[in-house]
Amino acid sequence: MDPIDEVLGELPMPPYVTAEDVGFAVKALAVRVAEQWPEGPRCGNDRAPHPCRLHRWGRRVLDRRGLSDRQVQALIAERGVPQS
Repeated sequence: MDPIDEVLGELPMPPYVTAEDVGFAVKALAVRVAEQWPEGPRCGNDRAPHPCRLHRWGRRVLDRRGLSDRQVQALIAERGVPQS
């Protein structure tokens, strides 16, 4: 775990997951993709160890909404969010 994660902890979940939260979560997963670095996978956005806090939050939101990996990938493609 990244030292900043130890200090800040996880991002809080919304009390209930709305369609807007799903949109933010899909964007987080699409933008916060892993890139290979010598020390291991890093977030392509901020170079934090992957999965970063925002990527983990997005995954938890979509899990709470009950979406499968396949459905998440379809949402990313549907919204036209570029993936690295």
